[in-house]
Amino acid sequence: MPETKRALAEHFETLEQQHQAAWLGMWTFLATEIMFFSGLFMGYIIYRHTYFQSFEIASRHTNIIYGTVNTAILLTSSLTMALGVHAAQEGRNKAVVRYILITILFAAAFMVVKGAEYYEHFKNHEIPGQAFHPIPQAPQAVIFFYLYFAMTGLHAVHVMVGIGVLSVMAWLAARQRFDRVYNTPVELAGLYWHFVDIVWIFLYPLIYLIDRHT
Repeated sequence: MPETKRALAEHFETLEQQHQAAWLGMWTFLATEIMFFSGLFMGYIIYRHTYFQSFEIASRHTNIIYGTVNTAILLTSSLTMALGVHAAQEGRNKAVVRYILITILFAAAFMVVKGAEYYEHFKNHEIPGQAFHPIPQAPQAVIFFYLYFAMTGLHAVHVMVGIGVLSVMAWLAARQRFDRVYNTPVELAGLYWHFVDIVWIFLYPLIYLIDRHT
């Protein structure tokens, strides 16, 4: 179990001060991430309004099964991450390792499904570029796919970063670095992971569900 002096950085007077500074830093970082994704979302909304028919047709070329499966995966990973944070707050490091590793497995499963979806777009020549096949009655479909790959690709990068962060948290927990007094890193990792999940909750309906007709 870590001692207070070992957990306290030298430029802080108390663990509480260190905890508050860490949370402020994380929320500031997430605020910049929200602004970044908001720009992409706004661009998507503007283009969808401008080229409504093309976006409606192009959106039908996304695989709603892949999108729904990945939504279920990320929602479940939020639960396991929350359980890991709770275990850290109680000083149960073995449980922290277990829940975080499960969360990492869900994240890896998300990337596998997303890779399969990207591969399907590749086979169908739906990746913007010289090999892109225009979609009949949707001349601006390429704009949809530019935004689709930009938004989902950026989100996938955040998932991979999350896997790295969670791996470090699992390693630290395995070394008994957290207890009831000091568990801030796990809390912040959980906050980041929930942000990644929330971004997908917005991406899912925008890309897969809005104005989709069978």
